[in-house]
Amino acid sequence: MVAAVRAPVSLSKPAMMELSPLPAAAVMGMERYSDVDTTAPNSSLSSASSTGSLARCSSLSRLSFDCSPSAAVASCSPTRSTPAVFRPHRSGDVAWAAIRAASTTSAEPLGPRDFKLVRRIGGGDIGTVYLCRLRSSSASPAAESPSCLYAMKVVDRRAVAKKQKLERAAAEKRILRLLDHPFLPTLFADFDATRHFSCVVMEFCPGGDLHSLRHRMPSRRFPITSARFYAAEVLLALEYLHMMGIVYRDLKPENVLIRADGHIMLTDFDLSLESTTSPSLDDESDEPDTAAAGVSCFPDHFLRFKRRRRRRRCGPPPRFVAEPVSARSCSFVGTHEYVAPEVASGGAHGAAVDWWAYGIFLYELLYGRTPFAGATNEATLRNIVRRPLAFPSGSGSCGPADADARDLIARLLAKDPAARLGSRRGAADVKSHPFFKTLNLALLRSSRPPVVPGAGTGLHRSQSCKAAPTTPPPPKPVNTTRFDLF
Repeated sequence: MVAAVRAPVSLSKPAMMELSPLPAAAVMGMERYSDVDTTAPNSSLSSASSTGSLARCSSLSRLSFDCSPSAAVASCSPTRSTPAVFRPHRSGDVAWAAIRAASTTSAEPLGPRDFKLVRRIGGGDIGTVYLCRLRSSSASPAAESPSCLYAMKVVDRRAVAKKQKLERAAAEKRILRLLDHPFLPTLFADFDATRHFSCVVMEFCPGGDLHSLRHRMPSRRFPITSARFYAAEVLLALEYLHMMGIVYRDLKPENVLIRADGHIMLTDFDLSLESTTSPSLDDESDEPDTAAAGVSCFPDHFLRFKRRRRRRRCGPPPRFVAEPVSARSCSFVGTHEYVAPEVASGGAHGAAVDWWAYGIFLYELLYGRTPFAGATNEATLRNIVRRPLAFPSGSGSCGPADADARDLIARLLAKDPAARLGSRRGAADVKSHPFFKTLNLALLRSSRPPVVPGAGTGLHRSQSCKAAPTTPPPPKPVNTTRFDLF
């Protein structure tokens, strides 16, 4: 049985009207977000049919995969942008060294003439992703290794404008320019190819995504140790995004890619909400000291001094808190099985929707499915709002680790956003949960991941959920005559 990949969508008017009643004015005011049909179960949607004819007649479609640099320039007439900002967290990568070397050979920033397209490797709601490499490194014997390959996301502005999503594409580019984190994308180059096409070059992840990796696991779910590792890396990525004032709003296994070293990279930011944060140190040591209560022969001022010394010596250290508390939106965006109750019922939402999605994400990694999935998208939304959380019987162990996982999921999936774990102190509350007590989160980047992709495997994101074959399938023929966008 082949499971479809869930696509991020904007929820339609029929989906809203089947839930708790909303004022007619509120429903009409939200119709502008209803640009995708939601009648297919589990959000199995594709943008191919809506944008194919437009993209195939574009000027970029005349660019050959094997054309010379001069031909590429003549076809694209690129508008070059400023160079990408140096990213210290990935500065030691071979990919950065190649980018720097290519940048020094020309007085101009990198553009389309500097990259050779290899094949299409994925597509999303607002763009298509291609595998590419630097033309200057094409003669190198290691040019086909994952460390010398890049992922180029191409956005057709005309197709995006037709779907009224130009601002989402612009927001994603703004966010990519800000990021500098081990578990988030590295932006190597950013340029335009003609006035219609916008391109960003990021690192290529040869391990596919967690959705396809989960379907290669026994029983199509991860062992608890593996799920804990991937959940911890995603948690650190979400913490950084919230610290930057970004509400992600599209967490799901399909958007968690596996790098060549086995660590994760959270991707796709076209649904993200930009806001502001007020970072602070939250000191929890201000509670009364009950251990020293009672009758004593010492003066009160001495006891107060002694209690202060005890708190400084033995109390918990202050925790760093940076949540986009002012973020508010009424847009109906996300993947149906992952949207929070406040989104499904038509209310405003903030950063707490990410912690709801994080609970759904952990549930799916451990149990192989999402907890509120229904026969249709409308049924899924009703279940999210009304049905209580339930765990599958007989799945996994019944030890302390499984009990901690269920407790964490239950606290993340509180339907009231104010009562949801993470709504007050964000990632600081989630990281302190006993589920993560066996991990050193500060050294997670240096830990060995559960799965490290083999050389030459996993070049495609998940298109099928069948078990991986014992021998790799033969490569598909490459179209050498035109640049097929959608």
